[in-house]
This record gives sequence, C-alpha cells and structure tokens, in this order.
Amino acid sequence: MHFKLIVVVVDDEISNEVAHAAREAGATGVTLISTARGEGMTPKKTFLGLSMEAQCDVLLLVVEEHMSRHILESISKAGGFDSKPGRGIALQIDVEDVVGVSHQVKKLSSIVEEQL
Repeated sequence: MHFKLIVVVVDDEISNEVAHAAREAGATGVTLISTARGEGMTPKKTFLGLSMEAQCDVLLLVVEEHMSRHILESISKAGGFDSKPGRGIALQIDVEDVVGVSHQVKKLSSIVEEQL
C-alpha cells in the first residue's frame, strides 16, 4: 500500500470544518499544528495600514494514494480555497515509507479494493 501526505495550511477559524471534511472523505486521521503564521499574495492590513500576519493552522494527513485526490478536493471545497482568496492551500506529496499505520491498513485495504 502506498501513501500520500496532504499538507493543508488553513485559516484557523475553519480548520475544524476542513478536518471534518477530510475525515468524511476517507482520511483516517489528522495532525493539527496550531498557531502558524502566513500570508498570501495580498497581505492583510490593519486600519492603521500596518501589515498583519494572519493566524493559521497546519493539518497533516497521511492517506492512501488512491483516496488522496478525493480527500484533497473535499478539503478544498470545505475550505473554499478556490472561491475566496486567503482561505488556505492544500498540497499532496508522495510518501516513500511510513510506519505506525498498520492498524489502518486493514481497514483501508477493503475500501481501496472496492474503489478499484
């Protein structure tokens, strides 16, 4: 079984919604790193014209490769990434090897077999 790592950088106000959408789409777990900072193409400004870094969360999901695109699309939809600028970004990376997921492989094997 092969896996992908989905990395999501999202506005902290919607991180729970995005994590829930990922689980509904088939993700078996999520690691949330809170209180990250970042800015998009257009930095947010305060009323004094000073730049202000937006607070965001980073979600890490190790998912089975055949399920990764569906999970990624669900995350994007739940977060409104393509409809509103500055809401977040998600990407997937190939994972060469992973340990600690043997208990999930049994569950995922039957799900992936049905999809193929």
